Amino acid sequence: DDEHLVPTLESLGYPALPDPNPCQFRGGETKALDRLSMHLKRKKWVAKFEKPKTSPNALDPATTVLSPYLKFGCLSPRRFYAGLMDVYSEFSVHAKPPVSLEGQLYWREFFYLNSYATPNYHKMEGNPICRQIPWSDNKELLKAWEESRTGFPFIDAIMTQLRTTGWIHHLARHMVACFLTRGDLWVSWEKGARVFDKYLLDADYALNNGNWMWLSCSCFFYQFFRCYSPIAFGKKTDPNGDYIRKWLPLLKKYPKKYIYEPWKAPKSVQQACGCIIGQDYPEPIVDHTPTSKQNMSKMKAAYDAHKAASKSKSSSKSTSSSRTPSPVKRKSKGAARIRKLKQTKIDTKPSGNTKKQKT
Repeated sequence: DDEHLVPTLESLGYPALPDPNPCQFRGGETKALDRLSMHLKRKKWVAKFEKPKTSPNALDPATTVLSPYLKFGCLSPRRFYAGLMDVYSEFSVHAKPPVSLEGQLYWREFFYLNSYATPNYHKMEGNPICRQIPWSDNKELLKAWEESRTGFPFIDAIMTQLRTTGWIHHLARHMVACFLTRGDLWVSWEKGARVFDKYLLDADYALNNGNWMWLSCSCFFYQFFRCYSPIAFGKKTDPNGDYIRKWLPLLKKYPKKYIYEPWKAPKSVQQACGCIIGQDYPEPIVDHTPTSKQNMSKMKAAYDAHKAASKSKSSSKSTSSSRTPSPVKRKSKGAARIRKLKQTKIDTKPSGNTKKQKT
């Protein structure tokens, strides 16, 4: 009934305002099933899908964008799985977990199980599976990251897309999460997770916190010496910087040579592009190469401290166990009766020399 709907501007006598950022992903079960059906019809694409081979900076989503519908219950994961199995059955060879679409559903269950079984899953302290790392509490760095003011165009473009649309590619999430935590800014993953929780359409307690622990090398993944570059990573799939030009139009006139590193452009080029670095667009908030190396040293120190604490705890348990006297085993009355009964049978058994009497 229209009388119970929120009134529109037109119904109140005002002209309608244009929506500068219309929602790309409308909610509801109907939209979810439509999107699922659309993708399942792309059978070869589904069969060959491997998440790491998709583009984090494609102008249109390179993945299914079914995660918001799964999160809100608009789409059943079982229905999604059944549809995938139907498609896979038509191919003798298809992508396998963990990188396939099937694998993405398994990752979802993996994080759900961990979130259910882990106390304080959403934070570092009191979380038994999370490494204790002395992150900084730099609110200015966190705010600059959230508001696309880091001075690294690829990072700022991703965060702009996030705030504008409520969705970014999984690998784009990897990039900005690594940058905020162990890669460059050394800010706690808990802070980043809260920002994602605020903006993401598919923000999910289990997946969001689990992935932030993963990307910060706090849990699940421990190769902290592998670090995403805010410059090189985006160039792999978008060397021309079209993604940056879309989300940061201030830089759209920059030549391909400088689009990922505009601070390196000569002043004359900056002036010709109508964007002066340090004035119209910020300078890099950190020097990535030395900063990332320093942070690797910090991570190593945190890991060494964790190893030493674990070893000390194990040694303490072992010492305590060796000092504890073994309990005296007491013979139960029942056991004593059984032994006595057996002895009685042995004593009364006739010997082999006894002759059998005739009856």
